[in-house]
Amino acid sequence: MRESYQQELTAVVDDLVTMTDRVQVAVQEATKALLTSDLAAAEKVISDDSILDQLHDDLEQRCFILLARQAPVAGELRTLVAALRMVADLARMGDLSAHIAKIARMRYPRGAVPESMQPNFQRMAVLASEMVEIAGRTLRERNVLDAEKMADHDEEVDELRSHQFRILLDDAWGHGVEAAVDCALLGRYYERIADHA
Repeated sequence: MRESYQQELTAVVDDLVTMTDRVQVAVQEATKALLTSDLAAAEKVISDDSILDQLHDDLEQRCFILLARQAPVAGELRTLVAALRMVADLARMGDLSAHIAKIARMRYPRGAVPESMQPNFQRMAVLASEMVEIAGRTLRERNVLDAEKMADHDEEVDELRSHQFRILLDDAWGHGVEAAVDCALLGRYYERIADHA
C-alpha cells in the first residue's frame, strides 16, 4: 500500500513538471502572438488553456484523494500541500497567458503593443518564462538553490512594470487611450505570471 502511495505521489510531482512545461510554452507563445501579431499562436494558447484547466482539476483531485486516503505527515504532507498550491498557481499562469493571447487576437492584424514598448514586454516575458522554467527545474531536481534567482527576476519584472507606468502616464505618450489600456493590462498579466511563479 505504501509503495503505491509513493508512486502516486511521484506521479503527481511528475505531472506538475509537465504542467509547468506547458505553462512555459503558453507564456512564450502568447508573447509571440502579442509581439508579432501571430493569430495562429494566439488561437493555440487560448484553446490550450482548457488543457491546463483539465490538468489543474485532475491534479487537485488526485492530491485531495491522497490526503484523505493516506493522512500523510511531515515531508509527504508538505509535498501535497505545495502541489495543491502550485497547481492553482500554474492554472492561473495559463489563464493569464490566455488573456495576453486574447488581447493579441483582439488587436489583430495590427499589434497591441506600440513598437517603442515592445522591448519592455519582451524582457518581462523572458523573465516570466525563466521563472516558470526555474519552478519546473526545482520540482524536477528538488533543488531550491534557484530561489534567489527567482527573487531577482521578480524584482526586475516589478521594475519593468514601474517603468511602463512612467511611460504610459507621461504627457509624451502618443499612442492613444486604447494602446495605454492594453499596455497597462498586459503589464499586469506578465507581472502576475511572475508573482505566481
